[in-house]
Amino acid sequence: TIRMSTMLLLTIFYISLCLNSVQSSFASYWGHETKSSVLQNVGYTQREKHNLSRNGKLVNRNEISFLRNTSLQSLSSRGGGGNQEEDDEETDYSSDILPSSLRELVEDTISSQRKIIVVTGGVLSGIGKGVTASSMGVLLRGMGLRVTALKIDPYLNVDAGTMSPFEHGEVFVLDDGGETDLDLGNYERFLSVSLTKESNLSTGKIYQSVIERERMGDYLGKTVQVVPHVTDAIQEWVLRVAKAPVARFGASKKETPEVCIVELGGTLGDIESMPFVEALRQLQENIGYKNMCFVHVSLVPVLGSPSEQKTKPTQHSVAQMRQLGLTPDFIACRGKEPIAMSARRKISCFTSVDPNAIISIHDVSNIYRVPLMMMEQNLGSMLAHRLRIKPFCDRSSSKKYSMRSDITHLNESKVIKEWRQLADGVDEPESECVIAMVGKYVDQGDAYLSVIKALTHAAIATKQRLKVEWIEASRLDSSDEETTEKVREEAFAKLKKCHGIVVPGGFGMRGFEGKVEAIKYARESKTPFLGICLGMQASVVEYCRNELGRPNAHSAEFKDDLNEDFDDAIIFMPEGDRERMGGTMRLGLRETVLQKGSVARKVYGSENVLERHRHRYEVNPAIVPDLEAAGLKFVGRNTDKSGERMEVVEIDETIHPYFIAAQFHPEFTSRPEKPNPLFKGLLQAGKQTATEKD
Repeated sequence: TIRMSTMLLLTIFYISLCLNSVQSSFASYWGHETKSSVLQNVGYTQREKHNLSRNGKLVNRNEISFLRNTSLQSLSSRGGGGNQEEDDEETDYSSDILPSSLRELVEDTISSQRKIIVVTGGVLSGIGKGVTASSMGVLLRGMGLRVTALKIDPYLNVDAGTMSPFEHGEVFVLDDGGETDLDLGNYERFLSVSLTKESNLSTGKIYQSVIERERMGDYLGKTVQVVPHVTDAIQEWVLRVAKAPVARFGASKKETPEVCIVELGGTLGDIESMPFVEALRQLQENIGYKNMCFVHVSLVPVLGSPSEQKTKPTQHSVAQMRQLGLTPDFIACRGKEPIAMSARRKISCFTSVDPNAIISIHDVSNIYRVPLMMMEQNLGSMLAHRLRIKPFCDRSSSKKYSMRSDITHLNESKVIKEWRQLADGVDEPESECVIAMVGKYVDQGDAYLSVIKALTHAAIATKQRLKVEWIEASRLDSSDEETTEKVREEAFAKLKKCHGIVVPGGFGMRGFEGKVEAIKYARESKTPFLGICLGMQASVVEYCRNELGRPNAHSAEFKDDLNEDFDDAIIFMPEGDRERMGGTMRLGLRETVLQKGSVARKVYGSENVLERHRHRYEVNPAIVPDLEAAGLKFVGRNTDKSGERMEVVEIDETIHPYFIAAQFHPEFTSRPEKPNPLFKGLLQAGKQTATEKD
């Protein structure tokens, strides 16, 4: 038995030697080599050889050329050196590996050492990915880096313009007219930059782009598939946004970003986000480990009595992330309380993420403390180590990026010092101001997110604590059959206790009459008032009815049979499109000229102002002379190729302390360090009203 076993083993060994010899002969004949032999010639380390050899599978000369080309880049990027040898038989790998457009973007990203930080979310939606991404941007700003952002939304809509506020929250409008997700508002406010419509990517946009290229014949007859065509298109989009110059808020000069923060919307594992996940996996392979990292936001709930932080949701979330081909470098743990060291170690054990790289994102007194909380956990230094950001980290390799040593000195940064003052200002007010928000979508707080943020910025600047009193507009409408008299009285009682009133924008007839009633009360009671978009239109309708004596005055948006140039206070813009809904409104940044001596000119401190618009209807120019003669002044006008527009309306401050309404959306240009003047003026007037009431 022993002899037979020995002979059998010798026979197998002999056969294997023969097969290897035959394999080498065929490889030589057909112009192939094994990866292990190639790797010996291009300078990879022993560990890299093992990882790349794929157990000695044969590769063709195109792939050999790819390895030779990229090895020199890899050695150079890691601080290595060497000279690339010329090879007459060398073939450009890009034709087989990457399309030329993507290859150029990849090469540009690598050569410029541009960094990409991807923020993903697990367990549930709405976990705080946007705030996490924005707060990291503040740290990077504090390090003196130029930062941009990209939000990926996996829904099929081309953009957020046609989505209901009840379902998706507000639509945030950019300078170039892009109708985007509300997270871009967070990015602009925290990063202090002006983004573009390209900074919001949806499944609809990507498929629209790929299908258009297919129709143009750009794919040269190939079968267009999710992989590689859709994933390549996603990578191209990300890299284009990462290098696209952006302007700091209030500046005209655009600068090329050094870091791009990408937020992947939804929750990892969602079917609709799979192409984006695969594209991001490929992107890290293409641009390199040191140029791209992943931050995973997860939930650490507290259950039981006595309470205990549960790490299992995070463990499973990271396990699923790994199954999809992504590996987190940092884990941001959301929860009510700071994450305990025992929970931190447990998460580290099951996810292979260093305990120092597990960041606690617990509840704080205000949102502006989140970047400071990250800084205290040394996230800025760890990001600099992980991404080899110069001049903070100039090492060729970083075995231990999750270290506690502070190499960025963020505490000394002007940005962080101002941010700390901002956070303290929220927590240390001198008085309280109650502002009534009379709107249609009050049950969905995110529908007016930017308005609330703008009010908060103004409250900080005037050293007040903001309290918002939400009032559903339809409850003020006496003609609403579903609203009882008792409910209406309660709504008016809440309105009368407020120090200021805001009537924001919206669409649709429901609640319009309630807004008109609120404006009438604000005008007659001399309560500080600010109207926005539809709020301005409602203020014009209210004045027509009650001061011009035109009880049938209305908006053509809601009523058709109106006497032309008499009752039609609000009309459809001539260049508008009644059939196609998406992207057909008057959108984006427009110039408004303010009248000398007006309240608006006084609060802005400038004659010409730039604000963002989003509307289809406008004030009828034919009735403006009658309204001005009756005391309603149109002090802001816009003149462009489409004709003269009424932009700002007000009542003289000798008659009313603060009554201003604007057709544009001033909330979109408000920043924590620079509140929009119209909101600041409202809060200043509200502060005076509060003092008088007290």
